[in-house]
Amino acid sequence: MVSYAIVLALLTAAAPVALEIPAEEANQGVASDGTYVYAIDNDRIGKYEIATGKRVAGWQGERALFPHMNSCTVVKHELVCAASNYPAVPQTSAVEIFDTRSMRHVRSISLGFGPGSLTVMERHAGKWWAVFANYDGKGGEPGRDHRHTTLVRLDDAFRKDAAWVFPPEILARFAPKSCSGASWGADGRLYITGHDHPELYVLELPDAGSVLKHVATIPIATPGQAIDWDPKQPRRLWSIARDERKLVASEVPAPGK
Repeated sequence: MVSYAIVLALLTAAAPVALEIPAEEANQGVASDGTYVYAIDNDRIGKYEIATGKRVAGWQGERALFPHMNSCTVVKHELVCAASNYPAVPQTSAVEIFDTRSMRHVRSISLGFGPGSLTVMERHAGKWWAVFANYDGKGGEPGRDHRHTTLVRLDDAFRKDAAWVFPPEILARFAPKSCSGASWGADGRLYITGHDHPELYVLELPDAGSVLKHVATIPIATPGQAIDWDPKQPRRLWSIARDERKLVASEVPAPGK
């Protein structure tokens, strides 16, 4: 059952936009190290300076090798990206890693077949956190739909050590697609986005069981896709306006308890 606090959040105005940067690669998502933002497309990445909005570097891969990169996160001097063979089936996934200084592709970790299509790779509390998406139609596999989308915690060797599923009310907003973005906030909560709706879902790990706890839904100015918190600006969230090919920084209010 959706709480009054969650319903109230849906009725408020969208989080105010603080900054916009045009970026031709803003098709799948964005990552930030606080000085630069990285616009992610299926097989290319653009590096943009936040202070000026200037594109300072980029990378272009072979589409056959990089059919669908989705969300990325910056860990030290590496851009760690979730990738898959979407919309091909059976679903396979990989982690693609780039040097943020040279923008070279430095290594790939193949995950092979999994419980879905990898759309998120995030670092938090000494672990890797992955979302394996499932779809109702294109890119989906028989016997699984959006309800099978899963959050998986991985060790440093990318081996599963725990997993959770999403609450029914959030899964209903994903349908017929899935979770496209996720980023852990400084408050220890997981903030996620779907594929189409201009909404940010705030989650916590449950005290028991396997279903994530839905804390709040916060309207944002952009429709889903991959997101990332800015590590230097508290409560500043980066997202993309896909149709306009822009990187968007919003000042997101902290949800109440």
